[in-house]
Amino acid sequence: MKRDRKDFNRRELLMGGGSLVAGAIAAGFPTRLLAEELAVLDVASAGSIRPIMEGPIKASIAQSLKLDLHSHAQGADAVAQSIVDGSLRADVFIPITPGPMLTVMRAGKAKIAQPIARTEMVIVYSPKSRFAPQFEAVAKGKANWWEILQEPGLRFARSNPAGDPGGRNIIFAIMLAAKKYNQPNLVEKVLGPTLNPAQILTGGNNQARLQSGELDASASYRIGPGWANLPYVVLPKDINLSGQNVHAEHPDVSLLIDGKTYYPEPLVYYAAILQNAANPNGAAAFAEWLRGDEAQGLFRRYQFDPPGDASTLHA
Repeated sequence: MKRDRKDFNRRELLMGGGSLVAGAIAAGFPTRLLAEELAVLDVASAGSIRPIMEGPIKASIAQSLKLDLHSHAQGADAVAQSIVDGSLRADVFIPITPGPMLTVMRAGKAKIAQPIARTEMVIVYSPKSRFAPQFEAVAKGKANWWEILQEPGLRFARSNPAGDPGGRNIIFAIMLAAKKYNQPNLVEKVLGPTLNPAQILTGGNNQARLQSGELDASASYRIGPGWANLPYVVLPKDINLSGQNVHAEHPDVSLLIDGKTYYPEPLVYYAAILQNAANPNGAAAFAEWLRGDEAQGLFRRYQFDPPGDASTLHA
């Protein structure tokens, strides 16, 4: 039997929606008021933005907008496809890179998408790794990051490029490095096959593997390492995909996966109100809030960059 969203929200808060209530109590926000006034907002997003969504942003909009954010996050391609085929219903979609958003918009599921933040590719490494001193030397200008990644025995992880933009983005970054440093076989030497099972790990969390020392290094966006207090190597701006015109500047760089050709895209997060949103008013308020000072301040605090000159996407 379908439950009313307001009834579901009240029941969840009163019968164990623990983290939100605990956070509200700590902030001095009356839980009775929360239970009576918060409306559910379902947000589907890229997995990389999940920590800030389920933490600081969830707490902030509970107080500022009287909204209870429910997060649905994984690889942005997979989320986009679930929205298109109808298996996932949400009010707002927030992917990284234009590609997944355009998939949703071309299917008639959203009309306009606003850029809200930006990030860049980095190489995260384990402080327990035997290669940690070499990664530390990179920061001092005494070693090349791309040479360390070719060290025999180095255990490197990345996500699946067939379903996650992050998995493709590290491949593009290495492709750009190959051009920059005149290393034509760099992708093969560092990453191996596109779908390399030795690097595309399942059944666990790569940050936890880095913390334990099971992994030496992994690909990440710059927003990721801080949540786990892990060190990372900054990549040059002409490699880290932070630029807006990366495809135009490198028209020869592309990646073929399962018969589909991908091109490098800027690492911009977009937000769109989805058609047939169950809470259209809440979605509109949230979309506007994301571009305001409170949200942008949170993004800066947690290592996101401003969207800069990124353009609005239109269906």
